[in-house]
Amino acid sequence: MPDFSIGVDLGGTNLRIAAVTGDGELLEKVTLGTKTALGPNHVITEMCDAIQRLTGNYQHSGKFLGAGIGIPGIIDLHTGMLRKSANLPGFEEYPVRNEIERRLGFPKNAARVVLENDANVAALGEQWLGAARGVPNMAVVTLGTGIGGGIVLDGKIWHGMNGMAGEYGHVTVEPEGVPCGCGNRGCVERYASASAVLRMAREAIATGHAPALAQAASHADFGPQSIYNLALQGDEPSRRIFQTFGRYLGIMLAGLVNTLNLEMFVLGGGAASAWDAFAPTMFQELRQRSIVYAATAPADPLMTMTMTTTNHSLRDDGASAQTESLTARKTIITQALLGSDAGLYGAARLAVLPG
Repeated sequence: MPDFSIGVDLGGTNLRIAAVTGDGELLEKVTLGTKTALGPNHVITEMCDAIQRLTGNYQHSGKFLGAGIGIPGIIDLHTGMLRKSANLPGFEEYPVRNEIERRLGFPKNAARVVLENDANVAALGEQWLGAARGVPNMAVVTLGTGIGGGIVLDGKIWHGMNGMAGEYGHVTVEPEGVPCGCGNRGCVERYASASAVLRMAREAIATGHAPALAQAASHADFGPQSIYNLALQGDEPSRRIFQTFGRYLGIMLAGLVNTLNLEMFVLGGGAASAWDAFAPTMFQELRQRSIVYAATAPADPLMTMTMTTTNHSLRDDGASAQTESLTARKTIITQALLGSDAGLYGAARLAVLPG
């Protein structure tokens, strides 16, 4: 059995812990509820108990190399302190790394604990084993309730000056646009996220000219998926919502492509599943607004996404032959492959990277 590390995804709802080999093989995964109401000490204790159970299961077959912890929020990477997290109440100014190391009793110079923002470890996971496997320079944009993401350069997370790189959601795409919780107006996450889809749907219903949306909104399970289903069925107000989504996402991506000139941009998060509803408009906007993308775009970017996903496992040496050929002097924009497991794999990978 090869050496292994532990990846942890500490979310506001679920706490997930996995043992992963150095080659990316998932050995075992544990999922628990995150009982934030009981306080951070309880949550960290449950996490450490699970880590100890997993390491105990495999320590006689391979060496335990360390644990990577993905956490939503602002982290002091030097001290391992979680400064603030909207999804983890009670964790403000909490010494996460020190508490984990104390409970696990790691001796000096043994396995280490590494903390990282959850979006960054998701980016690392997609770069290691997902859509960007074998692509050293890439970025992930997560389209969820808001918009986040991470940047990987030469196989390592790029943090920026103080760990806040990748705040794509607060790029301005409409200077006098919809107010954002960050204090700005016209942030892209107010136009190209799951919450934005719901906002635009409510506005369409309020006009009185979106009967299908109004009917769907009367059901308890009304949400972005309902609006996406209507768009696929040809409902014009729903289609326009995703065209708006694609337009503003394309504006934001155009700036990223022009600035970073990376080989691949991977779109993940729940809202990315509406790809076929927003991607045509997104790519049209990209070509119009990015000189770099216009010069490096694949002939058919929609087909490129399908081929990259389908042929992901063509090679055993860590890189898809299709991805490798397509990324040569091309800017590839595609969907994520690992889903919610991207953060687990990225966190496990983080624990063994030099650093």
